[in-house]
This record gives sequence, C-alpha cells and structure tokens, in this order.
Amino acid sequence: MSEQIVIPDIGTEDAVDVIELSVSAGQEVTPDQTLMVLESDKASMEIPSPYHAVISEVLIKEGDQVTTGQAAFVVTFCESESEAASQNPSVSGSNDTPDMASVAQAVSPVNESRSSESDSMSNKTTQSIGVRVPDIDTREAVELIEVCVSVGDEIDKDDALVVLESDKASMEIPSPHAGTVLSIEVQQGQQLKQDDLILHLQGIGEQSASEAPAQMPNSASDKGESQVSLDADCPEVQIQHINTTGVIQNRPSLSVYAGPAVRLMARELGVDLAEVPGSGPNQRVLKDDIQQYVKRLVQRSASYVESSAIPSVPEVDFSEFGDIKVEAMSKLAKLTALNMQRSWLNVPHVTQFDLLDITDLETFRREQADESQKRDVKLTSLAFVFKALAIALKEHPKFNTSLSLDGESLIYKQYVHIGMAVDTDYGLVVPVIRDVDQKNIWELADDIARAAHDARERKLRPNDMKGGCFTVSSLGRIGGTGFTPIINTPEVGILGLSNMDVKPVWNAEEACFEPHKVLPVALSYDHRVINGGDAGRFLVFFKSLIADLRQLALIG
Repeated sequence: MSEQIVIPDIGTEDAVDVIELSVSAGQEVTPDQTLMVLESDKASMEIPSPYHAVISEVLIKEGDQVTTGQAAFVVTFCESESEAASQNPSVSGSNDTPDMASVAQAVSPVNESRSSESDSMSNKTTQSIGVRVPDIDTREAVELIEVCVSVGDEIDKDDALVVLESDKASMEIPSPHAGTVLSIEVQQGQQLKQDDLILHLQGIGEQSASEAPAQMPNSASDKGESQVSLDADCPEVQIQHINTTGVIQNRPSLSVYAGPAVRLMARELGVDLAEVPGSGPNQRVLKDDIQQYVKRLVQRSASYVESSAIPSVPEVDFSEFGDIKVEAMSKLAKLTALNMQRSWLNVPHVTQFDLLDITDLETFRREQADESQKRDVKLTSLAFVFKALAIALKEHPKFNTSLSLDGESLIYKQYVHIGMAVDTDYGLVVPVIRDVDQKNIWELADDIARAAHDARERKLRPNDMKGGCFTVSSLGRIGGTGFTPIINTPEVGILGLSNMDVKPVWNAEEACFEPHKVLPVALSYDHRVINGGDAGRFLVFFKSLIADLRQLALIG
C-alpha cells in the first residue's frame, strides 16, 4: 500500500524552507525518525515519520519552500502497517489540510519530545528511544569529534556513542540503554549542545517519564519566537557592528532573510546582517556566510596592525628535503598551544629552582602500604605536595590571587583549588582538585587518582577544569633535572616537579655525607604580582613542610 506524507500543520500559512532532507528514496524509516527539517523565520522543526515504511519517492528537495498540506513523500507500507496507515489521515494523500489532532504525532519542534512518547516509555517494552546530549556542564556548543557507533550496531548500556570536545576537555557520551542503533542524527564536526538529539535506539527497557527528554514547548511563543519578536516588535533595536576601522555603526538588519539561529549568531558576533551576502535560497543568510564575513573582516583588520605584529615564521616546504607525513592537530592540542602562547606573550615569567628533601616523606609513605591497600587508595608523594601547597598558599596569599584585567587590582581568593596537569593521548588537560586545604592526605590521594583516571578516559567535564588557583605540573620519572613550566593564566604561579634522585647531603653532626632523596622543583610566577623575595620565602616555607612531616601534620 502506498500513501503520501504531507506537510502537517506548522503553525503558519506562509511557506517555510526545507533546510535538510534526512532520508532518501529507497530508505526504510521507523516511527518518529526524522524525515526533514523545516525552518521559518521564527523556529526550526523536525518532521518525523508516523509509520514504519519505505520511502518510494521524495517530492521535495533542500531549498524548496513548502506549505501545510503539501505532499512531501510517497511511502510504501508493510502489510502489517497497511491497515494502520489507512486509518491515519495524517499521511493520506488528500489535499485537505489535517487538523491539529490528526497531526499531533506527526510534527514536533526540534527537540521532538512528546507526551505520547513519555507514556509509551513508562512501560517495559520494545521501543524507539531518542538519545540526547546529557548535561555537559556548559551551555555552549561543543564539537563532535568522533561517532563511535554505526546504524545496526548492537550496543550495551554505557557503551560510548560519541565523543565531544570542548575548549577544555574531551568526553565520551555513554548510551543510557542497551539496544540497536536505528539512526544517527549527527555527524563528525557538528556543534552540539545539551539536549540535542544524537541517535535513535531500538531497545527493550523500562524508562519512566522522568527519564524522558524534557518537554519542549510546542507553541509559537517559545524562546525561538521571543528572540525574533524582540526585533520585530522593537524596530528601534539595532545591531552594533564594528567595521575594520574600529568605528561602531548602528544599522537595522530586520529585513534580511535569515533564520533565528543565524540571527542569534550575528548578535553574538556583533555582525550587521544587512552587510552579509546570503548564499542560501532567495539570498538567505546562512551561518557559513557570517563566518566567511567575519573572516574577511579579521583579515582586513590585520593589515592595519601588520607593522606592529610579531614577525611571522616563513613557511617551508619540507617535502623538498625528503618524505614527510602531515597529521592534523586535535582541537585540544591547538587550544593548548594557543593558551600557552597567550600566557607566554602576556605574562612576564620568572622561574626559580630548588631541591626538596623527601627522604622522610618517602619512608613514611612506604610504611603506609598496608593502610593504602586497606583503603584501596594509591598514596603518592603528590598528595603530600598538594597538602603542603595548600598550607603555603594560605600562608602566602599573594600566590593565591589573579590580576584584574585592567591591571589595577589583585583578586584574593578565599578558597584553595589546585590544578593538576595530566598528559593524555589526546592532549594536555588540567583537572582541578577543589578545597585542597580542607582535605586530609588520604582524601587528596583519592581525588588525584580519580582526576587522572577521568582525564585519560575522557570523562572530564568542563567544570572539572575551572576555578583553579595554582597548578602543579609533574613530569615524574621523565622529568629530568628540571624544566620551566608556563603559568596557567590567569593564575600567577605554577610548580613543576621533575625526577626524584638520590644525592649526598652533608650531616654536620656526624661529619659525613648521607644519601638523601631529593626532588627538583621549579616555581614559575607572574613577575607583575610576585617578586623574587616573595617567591624565595614561599619556597623556603614549602620546603620545610615537605621535609618535616610533623610540621605538615601540625599546621595542616
């Protein structure tokens, strides 16, 4: 049996754009699988399939403008679906526009949550489940750098579905259910936010309505419309645009043909849409148009400051000298490089070196082997370093500050959060151990081990790497005799730990040399805030805490 699927009631009599076709002729679709995405001036919406069927013919194409009741697809139903299809007017080939009741299951906003879906998921049954991006501790869009599954894959609960990467970390998104992957709604390189749809899963499980994705409003008075109606109702509202000479101009951009997401992007970047050439259908302005426009502005602006810029490194064609292999840097690696360069160029670095005597510390640590096994916590010297640093930061509060952006004041922090640089296969990340001054050695050892594990397994969230006051970079056995760590701006100090060694130390009482375990350290600091005397006193106090565990216990 063949039928037509028509455009349901989309809340407007005006034509809307088809911005994406999610299926093609010959493809089998399942109930609630997205067929296409429509966009009006006020909202975007996904049109789902009401049946399990095969697409026989696609009657529209991307860039077309469609209206309610217009035929979009011809589908062929399985025999088991034929009777149900004939009883559902929402997919009939009639030219009559369906009423809202008949299309309640055929259209939803982009988040496509429906009360009927929540009701069906409250029972334990075979069901199609839409898996969405969970809470990732940020409202900003993050990049999808890897899709870990394919259509038809059988997956278990907690299997990795995709890998997302923010400016600070990579994170794997696990599956909340076991089942079969029906469709994948994202692709590598796409920008995703919390609650964005990742894929559809055919699984058997019990899901209550509370676990279902949050219901999004269905009316035209949603957030999407309110943002646009602000411009429509207030013609005096204008977008500020900074031109290449730095002069701020105010120009209206309300008559430009662009969707709400594009308008939001323009507002965030300070771009006047009226000056952006549109490459979409009917000169519609797309996100790519804004990006290209901003790129041209930046390139043009760069010519004004070229004379005062740092001389660029000339490009070399290394293939002239032999075979080469070009490998693209990951987003995280590029961001790390940018942050390091920014810190090095903006902060006057000074590094002081010293040796910590950790002989007694190492003896005590090894004596705790049984207690460590009992607690199932690996006790490392790093936990003692963190504890001593927290006390030193309290004693010397200038190291626990940040310089205000205008350089006029110091911001003293009344908390002690210490970052820990972790080398991973995908780049350098710095998880933050919070409230170090309020935790004992065992708690710190557990937090350090967990943070390092989460970093290497890509389980860190953006908030796990925010709020640091001071950073420790430990190179351990690969650290050599010393290095100069770069400050993690806007912090004002970082401590680098190298490789422990055994050196002869003079014992005046016994008049002989004794073997001592020493740890080379390097303290880099922002010379705008910290001077040599401050750093010297800080290191002397810190060394005394590490060398004498009794003092560490009494003060801590």
